[in-house]
Amino acid sequence: MKKVEIYSTSSCHFCHLAKEFFTTNNIPFTDYNVGTDIAKRAEMIDKSGQMGVPVIDIDGKIVIGFDREKINQYLGLS
Repeated sequence: MKKVEIYSTSSCHFCHLAKEFFTTNNIPFTDYNVGTDIAKRAEMIDKSGQMGVPVIDIDGKIVIGFDREKINQYLGLS
């Protein structure tokens, strides 16, 4: 199973869609709320080079935004 981490905020629509996608497809993930967790926000910026959310880390491969095609590719679902 791939390690999936999502950097999100509670008000982000695309973050909610991404988490719903993972839940619906039974893909375990760790969610970091970068709106309240300053350390994880810094980690997200370091990984992605920007502040937009969601940032999704799938075994070290970074997806910026809810790019379903890339997420499927990195998870081996396509």
